[in-house]
Amino acid sequence: MTVEKRKRVTIEDFFSKKVKNVSPSKSIVTKSAVTKKEATESTSSSNDTDVKIKSDFVDNLTDMQRNMLQLEIDTMDPTWFNHVSEEFTKPYFLAIKAFLRSEAAKKATIFPPEKDIYSWSRLTPFPKVRVVIIGQDPYHNFNQAHGLAFSVKKPTPAPPSLKNIYKELANNYSDFVVDNKQGDLTNWSKQGVLLLNTALTVRAHNANSHAKCGWNVFTKRVVELLIEDRETNGSNLVFMLWGNNAIKLVEDLMKRHKPKNDNMLVLKSVHPSPLSASRGFFNNNHFKKINEWLSEKGERMIDWSVVPGKYLAEVSNYNSKIE
Repeated sequence: MTVEKRKRVTIEDFFSKKVKNVSPSKSIVTKSAVTKKEATESTSSSNDTDVKIKSDFVDNLTDMQRNMLQLEIDTMDPTWFNHVSEEFTKPYFLAIKAFLRSEAAKKATIFPPEKDIYSWSRLTPFPKVRVVIIGQDPYHNFNQAHGLAFSVKKPTPAPPSLKNIYKELANNYSDFVVDNKQGDLTNWSKQGVLLLNTALTVRAHNANSHAKCGWNVFTKRVVELLIEDRETNGSNLVFMLWGNNAIKLVEDLMKRHKPKNDNMLVLKSVHPSPLSASRGFFNNNHFKKINEWLSEKGERMIDWSVVPGKYLAEVSNYNSKIE
C-alpha cells in the first residue's frame, strides 16, 4: 500500500485556483474602474518619485502577486501605496485577498464597490493627512459605502451617527447648516481629514462580516505609519477618536511609540451612535478644538460644512488671512 504525500498549499496556490472560478469583473479592478477625475486628484498630490517607487515595486512582483494586488496597484494613491507596500506581500494581507476572492466566488455582494475600497487614499494622500477619524465597519446597504468612514454616497441621506455628528457641529458653530439629506463627507477628505474604517469591506446586509478577515491589522499599520512619519518630520496630526475601538487602537500605538513632540493632538469621546451619543459625544466640542489647535500651529482650519456652497464664517475669515 502506498501513501500519497499531500502537497502543501500556499496562499498563492489557493488564490490562483480561485482565479479560474471568478470572472475578472469580480476579482480584478482595471484602471478604467477609477474615473479620470479621481485619478487626476490622486496623481496631483504625488510626484515623479512616488510614481517611480510604485512602478519599481510593481515591476518586482511575480505574475501571481501582481494578479492578487491588481486592486491596490490600480486604485491606491501612490503616496499611500509606497508607505504600505511592504504589507502587500505579507501572509496576512494575501489571506485578506484570498478571503475576498472566496467571497466573490460565492457571488456575495461586497461593499464598498471595489474602486472605492481605497478612495480614502486618493482623496487624502499620505502627506496631506492632518486629521484622522476612525470608524469601524463600512455601511452595508446599497448606495451607502464609498470608502470613507461615516460618509455615504450621494444622494443617500445621513445615517443616524452622522446626523448626531451634524448636531454636534451645530453646537460648535452656530452657522453650520444641518441638512440630513447630505451625507457625503468628501469635502472633509479633500482638506486633509482621513476618514478611515478599521475594516475596509463588508458583505451586504451583514454588519461586521469582514471584521476578522485581517483588515484590522492593515489599517492599524496605516495609522502607525502616520504616527511614525509625523514623529520624524514634525508635521501636525490630530486624532479624533470616537468609541472604545478607535481609542484603544491609537492608545496602543502611542504607548508603543511614545511621541515626544507636541505636534500630535488626541481627542477622545464616546461614539456618535444614538446608543451612546448622549453619554459624552454631544458637547465634546471636538470640531472647534481641532480648529483652535490648528490655528495655534499656524495651519489652515477645517471647514466642516457639508452643504454645497455653504461655509463657516470663522473658518473662512481665518483661512483667508493666512493664505
